[in-house]
This record gives sequence, structure tokens and C-alpha cells, in this order.
Amino acid sequence: MKIGVFDSGLGGLTVVQSLLDTLKGVEIFYIADTVHAPYGEKSPDEILQFSLNITRYFLETHHIDALVVACNTATSAAIATLRERYPDLIIVGTEPAIKPAISATQSGAIGVLATPATLKGDKYQQLANRLKNQKPVTLFEQACPGLVEHIENGTLESQESIEMLEKWLAPMRSADVDCIVLGCTHYPLAKESIERIMACKVMLLDAGEAIARRVKTLLGERVIKKGKENRLSLFVTGEIDREAVKRIVPSYESLTKINLSSKIRNS
Repeated sequence: MKIGVFDSGLGGLTVVQSLLDTLKGVEIFYIADTVHAPYGEKSPDEILQFSLNITRYFLETHHIDALVVACNTATSAAIATLRERYPDLIIVGTEPAIKPAISATQSGAIGVLATPATLKGDKYQQLANRLKNQKPVTLFEQACPGLVEHIENGTLESQESIEMLEKWLAPMRSADVDCIVLGCTHYPLAKESIERIMACKVMLLDAGEAIARRVKTLLGERVIKKGKENRLSLFVTGEIDREAVKRIVPSYESLTKINLSSKIRNS
């Protein structure tokens, strides 16, 4: 089985690692669309077009059986159109882990860190409103413009990054939140910094494991191939920190730079 996964950069690799840990005998193709990163600060129309281009490339070049949109922002902007355009393709999106946070919270105070585009999106608003009706909770939502860039650039320990996180997390610390939803696939890469700044016991929840379980369910027995190894091919449309890639996905062996628009025109 062939699975295509994409995000604007390093973040989606956290989902790729969850897929590798959960599935057996699959071939995974990952595109880091770094030339257009970060998605969280692009318009919905731009994000939709990026998503359509990548999906078409996956289908025409690698003949994928399933697509994972490993980005909350792209899921919000594009997944409805993708499912409408490709009804026979298994498509799994990403959504902030509010549901498990509501189940886990003891204080009823939940922090949500996400990109500006995710928090503004209809999909997030509908999800949050629906789940808040199931249990009385308060969501402390915080848009984090610039955090993806710091993660991509390896500058999480810079003074600017620390000050940004401190500003965003201080209200959550004061409100005694006991769960923080990492509403962007990049944000698990900032877990250590978030835990250090919070300086209290807090549960950090991301979507990686839930996505992997969902893909496994949808692919069913087709992904259970005893003795078969997973295969991973990584592609990037711009620059990327290769050392960071190695830290997130230790099993990766090669990374290929592609000109996606050129490949689409030539296909």
C-alpha cells in the first residue's frame, strides 16, 4: 500500500514517524512543501491550490492508495475539496486534539496552540463548538505566528522564540490549564520548550498517533504484511534542515528536492 503525506515542512514528519511505528509493509511518500511554508500564514485559496497540486503529483507519479494531509491548516482549507474531487482515494486529515483533551482534563481549562489560519477556519470552529457542548470546559486559544519558522530554522532556543512562547503560555499557566492541544504538526517539536516554560504538570496532546490509527483502520488488513519492511521516500520543494529531519525520522536514508510545478506541467 502506498501512502502520500504532506505538510509545509518538518512538522508532518511527526505524523510520518507515527505511521512508521503503527503500520507494516507500506510505502510512504512525504513532501515537505518548504517553498510555500508556512501554510498557516497563507490564504485559504493558496493553501487549497498547494494541496491540489501535491495530491495530483502523488497520484500521477506514485499512484498512492491513501493521502494524509499532515497539516491542520491544509485540512481546514482543502480536505472537503480533495474528498469531492477524489472520491475513491482514502483521505485522512488532521484536526487539533481537542476531543482527547476534553476527556483528559481535570481542571476544565484547556490551552490550544495553533496557527492563525487554523483558529480562524470553519473546521476548527465547528469542532470546538461541538465538543464544548459535551463537557463544560474553557478553551484558551492562542495563535502562534512565527513559531513554525523558528522550528524550521532551528531557533527555538533563541531569545525571540522564548519570549514569544512565554507571552503565549503565561495566560494558560495563570488559568491552571492541565492540557495543551498542539494544534499544528510542527508544535510537537517544541514540546521541551513548552514544558520548560509552563513549569508545571501539563499534558501536551498532538494528533500523530490518532492519525496513524485512523489510517490503519481504513486500510484494514491490507497493511498487515508479516516480514515486510516499510519504505520511506522524502521530497522537499525548497530548503530544509536535514539534521532536523534525521532527528525526527531516524530511519530516513535519502531526501530529494523536486520542482513540483514543473513535474505537474510535464505530467
